[in-house]
Amino acid sequence: MTPLSRRRFLTISAACAALPTGVAAAPSAQWRGTALGASASLRLEGLTDAQAAPIIAAIEAEVTRLENIFSLYRPDSQLSRLNRDGHLPAPAPELLSVLSLCGSLHRATDGAFDPTIQPLWMALATGASADQIKAARETIGWDKVRVQPDAIHLPHPGQSGLTLNGIAQGAITDRIAALLRGHGLRDVLVDMGEIAALGRRGDGQNWRVGVTGPGGAIHKRIELRDRAIATSDAGTLRLTDQHGHILSPNGEALHHQALSVSAPDAALADGLSTALCALTDTQADAVLAQFPDARIEMRV
Repeated sequence: MTPLSRRRFLTISAACAALPTGVAAAPSAQWRGTALGASASLRLEGLTDAQAAPIIAAIEAEVTRLENIFSLYRPDSQLSRLNRDGHLPAPAPELLSVLSLCGSLHRATDGAFDPTIQPLWMALATGASADQIKAARETIGWDKVRVQPDAIHLPHPGQSGLTLNGIAQGAITDRIAALLRGHGLRDVLVDMGEIAALGRRGDGQNWRVGVTGPGGAIHKRIELRDRAIATSDAGTLRLTDQHGHILSPNGEALHHQALSVSAPDAALADGLSTALCALTDTQADAVLAQFPDARIEMRV
């Protein structure tokens, strides 16, 4: 799973192609700020600042609301309270939806996608002893988590915990994309670390997205329309000399350092790109056969 704070959280842009000489450019509203401590920006083509103001206000409010559900760094977020107390009454529908997808990905990947890896991640990140790391490994197990509409329960209160950093960015990308569609916007590119391309660019062409590999260099360029893409780069952040920020639940070495998946929804693309890093090419292809609308765009 990847730490949400390490990546730019929100950039929405609808860049149009170069216009012919003498043709005036359409208005463009822009906003810059922060989200989860990272730089954030917003660009909406075809709208003046005044027209975009209520949309930007709605996005800011929605980002705050979603942070209060998914953030591991806000002590009063729903996820933080669940990890602290071992149970969470009245979970938000967005949290239940993401956990449902987590269950599907866990089954499809034979356990390679497992949000209960958070205690192990923390143990490695804080330089815990060998015994503490062993104890953290023993708490891992998605099948021990009870998810019900009215409450979520963890198996080891005070010891077990969840991280949704391998899927929450995609889920938030989908939510912001839905909010923009609700405001009548059909041609935008939503980038929260994971990308959702809605409609077309201003010139009528499909969106063109650069897929980055290890080191941040662009590995290839693809076209997207009404489709999302997510990239997991296991080597971007090192926990220790032996471990990157993406961990295999069973302790085995990762098979890919970087992997990109496109799908109709950013949450699915995000979860798959995280899990497939831990699988061989053959295993990854078998998982994708269960999600026929998803495909690998890059694996290194």
